[in-house]
Amino acid sequence: MQALDWIVLSATLLFIVLYGVWKTRGSKNVEDYIKGGSETKWWTIGLSVMATQASAITFLSTPGQAFHSGMGFVQFYFGLPIAMVIICLVFIPIYHKLKVYTAYEYLEGRFDKKTRILTAILFLIQRGLAAGITIFAPAIILSAVLGWDLITLNIIIGLLVIIYTVSGGTKAVSVTQKQQMAVIFAGMFIAFYLILQYLPDGITFSKALEIAGASDKMQVLDFSWDLNNRYTVWTGILGGTFLMLSYFGTDQSQVQRYLSGKSVRESQLGLIFNGLLKVPMQFFILLVGVMVFVFYQFNASPLNFNPKAEEAIANSNQETIAAYVQLEEKHRRIEEGKKALIFEGLNEENVVLLQQFNEEDKLLKEEAKSIITQADAQVETNDKDYVFIHFILNNLPKGLIGLLLAVILSAAMSSTASELNALASTTAIDLYKRNVTKEYSEAHYVSISKWFTLGWGILAILVACVANLFDNLIQLVNIIGSIFYGNVLGIFLLAFFFKFIKGNAVFIAAIITQLIIIVVWYLDWLPYLWLNALGCGLVMLLAVLIQLGLSKRN
Repeated sequence: MQALDWIVLSATLLFIVLYGVWKTRGSKNVEDYIKGGSETKWWTIGLSVMATQASAITFLSTPGQAFHSGMGFVQFYFGLPIAMVIICLVFIPIYHKLKVYTAYEYLEGRFDKKTRILTAILFLIQRGLAAGITIFAPAIILSAVLGWDLITLNIIIGLLVIIYTVSGGTKAVSVTQKQQMAVIFAGMFIAFYLILQYLPDGITFSKALEIAGASDKMQVLDFSWDLNNRYTVWTGILGGTFLMLSYFGTDQSQVQRYLSGKSVRESQLGLIFNGLLKVPMQFFILLVGVMVFVFYQFNASPLNFNPKAEEAIANSNQETIAAYVQLEEKHRRIEEGKKALIFEGLNEENVVLLQQFNEEDKLLKEEAKSIITQADAQVETNDKDYVFIHFILNNLPKGLIGLLLAVILSAAMSSTASELNALASTTAIDLYKRNVTKEYSEAHYVSISKWFTLGWGILAILVACVANLFDNLIQLVNIIGSIFYGNVLGIFLLAFFFKFIKGNAVFIAAIITQLIIIVVWYLDWLPYLWLNALGCGLVMLLAVLIQLGLSKRN
């Protein structure tokens, strides 16, 4: 990080924070603070919805996911366009017609108060945890860059977001997300262009794709029904549709984005815009990761991309250092062998040899992880989330390092701001306002919403401070969502389409379903994406059976 990088990074982030505070100063009523005055245009809704989902985890973990596993992760998003159409036809007209502030308000009118509160609490639990992770993700980056401890960074990032979210509410979130998405798109396209420029002479984009394909990084579609495979066309279309329906249709952090729309049509256009652009965007981000993989076929790469791993080895005993150095030498020989094969030409025989080299290198990296753990058990050996940041810090020119860090931090701020805004709105409207007996002024509810935003912000920082890396961060967020989303979606579908189901049946079914889903996840009986479909189907089936049983007794 040079002085120019610090200037670019600081100026970008300060502009976003100050712009958000300035543009949204003076929100005096709940309509302005929570729904942004219901005057948002469709393109702002579309970008805001996209920015809410595209957290720092997207730009930190997704390239690393592609580097290690290829393009198959894009199948995760195949259900998104289907979900957008269903939400536009069913969810949005109902929400706008009832003029609700939160999605869960609707459930009280349809069922009862306890069902509304239960669903709101399920949302608060999973989104509160996710908010902490979206703060933790960029803290990892700056920890690698600056050598600062994670707790200090979690606090700094969390406070930056809290400032403008408390100040301006929903409108502050929406107006800043346009600037954040502009920074994000610019930064990622520049990074992609530079990767291609850094490839050796004669290695064109099509040649780079051929190299990636030879290393099994370009398999986009998997039509197998293997439940041990997390990402297939079927998990994306079936499990992904349920997850996206739950997330965009019932998660207040997204519902609040399009409830601020000027009309039903503006909200619908915003979601269709998101549906059309989101899959290509994720494909492109994965492609950036694949191009980083190709780049490292011609340039030296570490055995483990986490810089803390090398520190741990350097500070260990001589025997451990010698064992690790031996693995590094084998790794370098494999890299040289792969480079020679590529320059020789990827005929059928060389492709087989290249894949053998890749398998040998994979085994070396697993051995390296064991040695790193022996050196320091606290160091995270899963390095997917460090791949892209390693490329940025070691290869981009001055100024652009600051811009790419601003991209990732902008994404973190946009997503976390939406989450805190939604958490505060749900707490204020569904729990606080619904359960207080005294009449208060509009100013009081705006004030209490700000206090709740601050409170959830502090809680998110605390979660970030105790968080740890999972398989990788983007999967962790989706796993947390999948544990709760299917149940919540099922409750809403019962409300929309099963008019004979009453509140008591839904309430009991939701509690039983949530316990079952937690057990299924804990015992690892199903890939996490299938938890969405299971939760949705189970709560609906149980609610119908319980309602029939209650009706017979009466």
